[in-house]
Parts: sequence; C-alpha cells; structure tokens
Amino acid sequence: MTRLAAFPLVFSNVATVSASRTERLLNLLLALLNTKVGLPRAVLREKVYHDSADNDVAFGRMFERDKVDLKQFGFEIETLTDPRNFGADDPASTRYRIGKDSNRLPDVSLTAAESTVLLLAAQLWERAALGTAAANAVRKLQAAGGFTDVDLPAGVQPRIKPAGQAFDDVVAAMHGKHPVRFGYLAVSTGREEVREVEPWGLGSRFGQWYLAGLDRGRGAKRLFRLSRMTTAVSVVTASSFQPPEGFSARAELDALNELPVQQATLDIDKDRLLALRKRSVSVEPAPDASSRDRITVDFRDPEQLAEELASYGPHVKVAGPAELRTAVVRRLTAAADFDDSLPIPLEFPEAGRAPRTRKRTSEDQLARMLQLVPFLVHHQGLHIQQVADHFGISRKALIDDLKILICSGLPEGYPDDLLDIQWENDHVYISEHLDLNRPVRFSEDEAAALLTGLAMLGDLPALAGMLADESGSALESVTIKLTGAAGQAARLAGSVSGQSVAPEQSHAFAAITRAIREGRQLRLRYFSLQRDEVTERDVDPLRLYSLDNTWYFEAYCHSKAGIRNFRLDRVEALEANGRAVSTPPTAGQNFPARLFTPSDDDVLVVLQLTRQGAGLADDYYAERTAQLPDGGLLAEVRFGNAAWLPMFVSQHGGTVRILDPEHLRQESRAWVDAALAQYNSPSSTKAG
Repeated sequence: MTRLAAFPLVFSNVATVSASRTERLLNLLLALLNTKVGLPRAVLREKVYHDSADNDVAFGRMFERDKVDLKQFGFEIETLTDPRNFGADDPASTRYRIGKDSNRLPDVSLTAAESTVLLLAAQLWERAALGTAAANAVRKLQAAGGFTDVDLPAGVQPRIKPAGQAFDDVVAAMHGKHPVRFGYLAVSTGREEVREVEPWGLGSRFGQWYLAGLDRGRGAKRLFRLSRMTTAVSVVTASSFQPPEGFSARAELDALNELPVQQATLDIDKDRLLALRKRSVSVEPAPDASSRDRITVDFRDPEQLAEELASYGPHVKVAGPAELRTAVVRRLTAAADFDDSLPIPLEFPEAGRAPRTRKRTSEDQLARMLQLVPFLVHHQGLHIQQVADHFGISRKALIDDLKILICSGLPEGYPDDLLDIQWENDHVYISEHLDLNRPVRFSEDEAAALLTGLAMLGDLPALAGMLADESGSALESVTIKLTGAAGQAARLAGSVSGQSVAPEQSHAFAAITRAIREGRQLRLRYFSLQRDEVTERDVDPLRLYSLDNTWYFEAYCHSKAGIRNFRLDRVEALEANGRAVSTPPTAGQNFPARLFTPSDDDVLVVLQLTRQGAGLADDYYAERTAQLPDGGLLAEVRFGNAAWLPMFVSQHGGTVRILDPEHLRQESRAWVDAALAQYNSPSSTKAG
C-alpha cells in the first residue's frame, strides 16, 4: 500500500512543513477550516510557515499574500479579536479562521436527462477559455456526487469556437475586472486606432463576436467587433473597474442593427470561383480583360468578405467599393510583410506537443486538489489512471498531487491530522478528508460557461426530445438548479451572450439526423471549395456537429473509400439512396470529428503564428508547438492538400507564414505577389 510505504517520509515532514507554495496554501486552508476558535499568528507561523518565513516581517508579507490567494478561491478568512483583553487590536492577540461552509458548492442533484443537457452545454465551448471553465465546473459537480454519468447520443453535437485568442483575453479581463487595450480598425474612419476599454460583456450577433464596454478614450459605451481588432489584446492589470449593475450583453446586442446590404463589383477568372458565381446577382464580361467576368455580389460586412476574397489571390480583383478593395489589399500586404520578416530557428522542445497548455501554477494545482479530494471521497477505489484521465493530467502529475496531499494536514502535527489517501494496487482510496469533502463554488467563468451554454441550446430543434425528461423540460430545470448553485458567480453569465447554434439548412439537417437514426445511406451533390467543383457521392452519415453556426456532418464516403467531413451549406442536393449504411455511428467517439483526417500522403508544414493567430494551431490540430518570445507560436501542422496553402496564408493575412518546406513558402509568396500586382502594389519578392 503506497500510503504506508510513504508514512515515515510524511511523519518526518509534519514538524517542518514543505516550502512548496501549493502545500503551504493547502495547509493554511486546512488549518483555518478546522478550527472553531481561530488560530493566532504565532501558531500559524510556527506550524504552517516554519520552513518558509525567516522572520516576522517575511511571515507577515507571505501570510497577507496567501490570504489574498485563498480569497480568490472564495474562502473568506475571518479575523477574530477578544474585546475582554486590553489591546485587542494587537496583531499578537488576533485569531483567524474560515467558516466550515465557506464557499462550498451547494448540493446539486441532476437527473440523467439534466446531466446529458448539461454535458452538451459544457462541451459547446471548444478549446476556448470557457471550455476549460466548463470542464472544471462539470468536474466539481462530479466531485460532489450529484452528476449522473451519461453517454452523449450519437449523431448531434453543437460546438462554439469563439474568436481566437482575443476572446480568451477579454474573458480573463472581465473576470479580473481589468481594462483591455488593442488596435482597432474604426468603421467610421477606416483608420487603425488604439483603444482602451472596460470590458462589460461579450456576445455574438449576425455571425460576429462583439465586445461591449466603456471606451475610456471617448468616455462612452461602445461595441467593438473582435474581427476588426488589428493587434493582440493586452490586459491592463494595473487598473480596474466595476461593471454597471445588471448589465446584459444579450440586451445590448439585441439593440444592434445589422449592417446594410452593399454590392461588390468583382473581376474573376473565367470558369473559376464557383462559390462566388453561385452568389452573384449579375455576370458580364469584364471591361478590361477578355479572360475575366465581372460579377456583382451582395454583402454586408466588408471585413468578412475581404477575408474570403484575399484567399482567392490572383483569381479575383475588387473593382469596388473602395473600402472592400482596401481591406483585401491590407490583408495581402500584411501576408507579404510577415513573409519578409526575419527568419527564426525551427526548434521544437520535446515537451512542445499540441494542444498547447498554459504553464502550471500553484493556484492551478490547488484548484485541482480542491476538486480531487471530494472526487475521491465520492468515487472510492478508482484506478489511478482513471483518476488521471478524468482530470486531464498524466499519471505522474496525479501522483505528484497525491504526494503533496498526504503531506498536508492540521498544524497539531499528529499522523491522524493528515489527509489519509492510499493507492493500493493502483486503486485510490481516501479515508480522511479534513472537511475538504465538497468542492468549492463555481467561479464566475465556470458559471458563465454552463449558463450561457444552456441558453444557447434552447433553439436547437434536433435536441428537443433529448432536452425533456419525465418532469418536463430538462433544459429549464437544470438551468434553475445551476443558477441557484452559482449564486453571485452567475453575474458573469449575464455578460456573455452566445449565438444561435440552430442550422440554417434545416431540411438537410433533418434528413441527415433521420438517416443517422435509421442507419441509411445518403446520396448528395456537394460543392468543394478547394477543388472548385461539384461532385456526387454516396455516403454513410455518422454524426452532425457544428463550429459556431456552421454545421458539418462526418460520413464514410464510398467514392473516396474513407471518412470525410461535409459542410451543410455546401450540400446542393440530398436524398436517401435506399441502401443501409456499412459504417454505423458510435456514441463513444469524441466530438467534434476532426475536419482533417490524417494519412501517409500528408505534408508536414512548419508555420509561424502571431499571438493573434495562435489559435490556428488548435484549429488545424498542430502536432507540435513551441512558444515564441513575442507570444506567438511555432506550429507543425499536417495538411492533406498542399495546393490549398496559398489560400490559407492569404486568408489570414499577416497572422501566419510558412517556414518549411521552402518550396511551399515560395509558392504561397508568389500567389500573394500576383494578387497584389493587380492593385499596382507589388511587394518585394523575397529571395528563395
């Protein structure tokens, strides 16, 4: 039994507590939770800070910092004085404690239907900051024993992929109540300006994510579209603010008017760019080029259309309006300028594997331990690898956590005053939890992730049957339970307004859902953007999933003899072909399916990503990453179609460049140069 083998080591450390910051915070928490009358500073210094503070001044500074850290977890430290004593304000006579029920997560008991709905809501936030928060919130419910283990049904899984790193940075600033600073392309003037904003809320409207807040430079409330930010978001930690009472991001965005319809005049190569031709309202020969057509396309957002047009490179030229033309040239110029920047070493440390992980801190470790102890209390005897998998860490990291836990306890220093955890034959048991048997309350971002996710599920018809149980609407009942459990932490939920995840292609969605349920093949006509052609295929539909409000379905394609992913908005026709599927769906598969299926013929490409573009490493499943000093990333990504890379580089103008292989870099650069040459703005050609 591992606990007994480690006992001499644990006992020898009772009198001299480890200097580990995580262990010190945990011991301080245990000491203050397990006293009724409070502990004086002298006892805390001797028993908790023995190895950490050399003198009273160092102890005082450390104790004050630790009180702030524990308050961040919601543990309010009470200060007690005895009015009968003369000089009761003397620090030597002051005692400290934490109430037993301080920041404990209330009991939340969920039905199987409610647990299913909650798990769907938690998994909406793919890879974003709220994704981590949602996962932590679900683990807290599991640790408290009120969450029923469920399997998501095969077939449907919506996901939200918010606007990259900017979204994560703004959420962090909202949580900490700090202003943010960023470069912004002003709609009114078309100029780039630096803005400093108090972030009151985030939300999605008309397919775009917006930041709502006080523009400090203008002294007024403003809305900022995240896609118009021209620099990375920096958090101004030296300043703080208080958001308006009762602020609602949803109400703010509901009052936002959609941009008016405009018309773009485009000259495009003949027999190319089928996606644009399908949306055109008129087609005629271009006035100055017999090999081109002039088409007119309706649009609302020039920045959104410019991203698409930049990806088409030399195959399209914007004749008007000027704002759209400028936006396309800006992206292409930024791509060329980034390619011209100095080369960097192509070095990946052994630990630099994707997905990216934030450096672990003592606060992260303590937060996990405050979930780990109650989880073990309610799940006795689990295999150690199951526990590690549940918390998304390695077996070694879990054992490191357990070693700290078994060294932690009350300041009296007796063996019975320690957390008692054993892992015998790799099965973990806990017999003494020292009042850490319940997880802490939801943080603001955890509550926001779950409650906003639940609100976003409400308009998805395909889940209507699953969102009900014997007591009525599981969606409504779980929302009520979670709102009550979140308490004050639910404030941030009103500051985040998600978008609809209902598909616009409702007919195709219903037909695919029915085919998955009945195990029937489908025949479809499908437009491929990369190949610029329409093909017919017979497929076995496996599952539907979304990224934002764009829906995909994964299917086994019989003509390609492999798994493929299809966008619903590119399906031109769809019908059952009368045959049963040969590849049935599996409920246990992870969602969403990868948009790219690896094969032996793939090309490995090394990319440099700016801090703004760092999220592309996750979007394209980077196999290795390395952090760069400027906050960007080096990423090794697998591509099945290298011919698409010039479009990729142009589309993300200035946030990504190819470093290796060199011939692909040169091809992408030639594509960008040819596109810019149309606007009489050729870039310098970099020597190859």
